Amino acid sequence: MAEKPRKLRVGVVFGGRSGEHEVSLAGAASVMAAMDKNRFDLVPIGIAKDGRWLMGGDPLRALAADAAQLALASGDPDAHTKHELLERAASQSTGTSLMRMETSEGLPPGLRDRLDVVLVLLHGPQGEDGTVQGLLQLAGVPYTGAGVLASAVGMDKVAMKDLFRAHGLPIVEYAVVRRHDWEREPAVIARGIAKEIGFPCFVKPANLGSSVGISKVKAAEDLPAAIDLAARHDRRIIVERGIQAREVEVESDRLRDPKLEAAPFEGHVRVTAAAPLSFLAPDVVVPLR
Repeated sequence: MAEKPRKLRVGVVFGGRSGEHEVSLAGAASVMAAMDKNRFDLVPIGIAKDGRWLMGGDPLRALAADAAQLALASGDPDAHTKHELLERAASQSTGTSLMRMETSEGLPPGLRDRLDVVLVLLHGPQGEDGTVQGLLQLAGVPYTGAGVLASAVGMDKVAMKDLFRAHGLPIVEYAVVRRHDWEREPAVIARGIAKEIGFPCFVKPANLGSSVGISKVKAAEDLPAAIDLAARHDRRIIVERGIQAREVEVESDRLRDPKLEAAPFEGHVRVTAAAPLSFLAPDVVVPLR
């Protein structure tokens, strides 16, 4: 009788110390619910807001309960959204038979020997910005997603735009506001944004994801509140011109040739690649051969 193939042991890291802690919990709940338990042994690994690493028991539900209490007690303007995310996370049971372990000194002991790969589902600073990726790399633990440099640049919206601009890529107009400058001269900065960027515009913390601290500002009178909200999460705020655009995502790893080039074409997008993109709808992408 053929021996059953060994299941892949997958560590799933979620939570973290950023303002998107709750987003990470909700995302992890969805991912773990969708994974095939016949093929994978899941090892949930939670990181609390104070930096503790939790393994064993049900760290997802434990962190969701802790975060719900904090969000509702703090008067956070995003509390309602966060509470909805936490309810979604708490609805999933991810309990394991491992003994519960807590550590504040980085990777839990023996983690490298227990896992085949780590699925990084952290959001925001100290998780999505290369910090945890570097820790796993130093420990010799394989992990999913971008490496240290790409994670760091992708997390910092200002650095990312500077890099795109240096390579000649078209980007929307943007301005960078530093929190201490805003606190000192809010009226001057607001007038500059109205003149150089205009409305509508989007106000975001420079180092955070796409869920927390972000506002669409349609008029000048709404700008101060939006900058104040973003400044709660970061000392640098980015303000981008609002444009009417269509977002197109292409799964480039399905191409035989990794070189991919996309450009507007008669109201659609033309993708130049070595292989035809038959898996995409023709009204969205026109492949070249």
